[in-house]
Amino acid sequence: MTRIQIFLLFFLCVVSQSAFCQLNGYDSSYVKTEPDKFGIRFYLSKKYTDLSVQVPDLDSPYRFIPNSGLNMGLGFTYQNLSINIAVPVGFLNPDRQKDWPFSLDLQSHIYAPKVIVDFFGQFYGGYRIKAEDLNGFDEDYLREDMRLALVGVNFNYLFFGERLSLAAAFTQADIQKKSAFSPFVGFEVYGGKIKGDSLLLPKMAISESMNFQEAGYFQAGPNAGMAGTLVFGKGFFLTGVAAVNLSGGYSKWENETQTKQWGVVPTYYLRGFAGYNNEKFSFNFNYVYKNLNLIKAGPFDQAVNTGNYRFNLIYKITPGRKFKKRFNKVNPLSILSKMLNKQ
Repeated sequence: MTRIQIFLLFFLCVVSQSAFCQLNGYDSSYVKTEPDKFGIRFYLSKKYTDLSVQVPDLDSPYRFIPNSGLNMGLGFTYQNLSINIAVPVGFLNPDRQKDWPFSLDLQSHIYAPKVIVDFFGQFYGGYRIKAEDLNGFDEDYLREDMRLALVGVNFNYLFFGERLSLAAAFTQADIQKKSAFSPFVGFEVYGGKIKGDSLLLPKMAISESMNFQEAGYFQAGPNAGMAGTLVFGKGFFLTGVAAVNLSGGYSKWENETQTKQWGVVPTYYLRGFAGYNNEKFSFNFNYVYKNLNLIKAGPFDQAVNTGNYRFNLIYKITPGRKFKKRFNKVNPLSILSKMLNKQ
């Protein structure tokens, strides 16, 4: 499957799931929905997927970090549709390598009544290990040839989701009127591949027999956790979501020979939000972090970790009837919802 195909599949899944989630409603005594508010967003974000490899006899793991940077962007949320566009700005990323391979990081975090859905489609080119993480190295260990791909989905059902709007914390599309909490259960599926033109770990620090050039993995399993928002001070909020997962699957690592191991491993998913939200203005800081421990294959104990730091500054306006009507005709969520209602 090509990246374009994955992008189209990713978009269709997001649109379909978003439209489906609109069929459920919130308890109005806990959540105020504002689909007719047009939220204009300025934001800063940093998305990444790194690879951590723990090698025997070393105190700390090797951590390959991507050539991603701090992005600056604009976006909007209106009629349950959110669109954002951001790019890494030079003056915010002085240490970012220039002319390295292009990376594509697709992350969609859908927070709707009763459900949380996360889609990941990530394709990174170019990694490095910082010099301070390597004994005896004065410069960063650069691997422009290294490629990492990850595709996955995470789904959760909230038992008391009609009282808790995580969209109020993430996009400020809603307003959480009072504190609420909910346990949840779900499942997740992830698969990916890591590859380089030669052995990936620093040769001066490890023998060739302990090194690798290519790796792959697939794992899936159930998860469970707790989500909640604490509302205080007429608009301020703190939101947290934590989940643990037990995944079954395999990892395979290749050097001159291939090592493949099946097994079960625990992983976890953390999210934190803090900010202020009212009918005209909102801001928040949030952090999404997915730990994906991989099945231990041979001497390697490894993990693929995905994160997204973000700061949002949002101003909300109420468009006129003409704009609302015209936008509704081109909104893919509205179009899909009408198609579903006709069936």
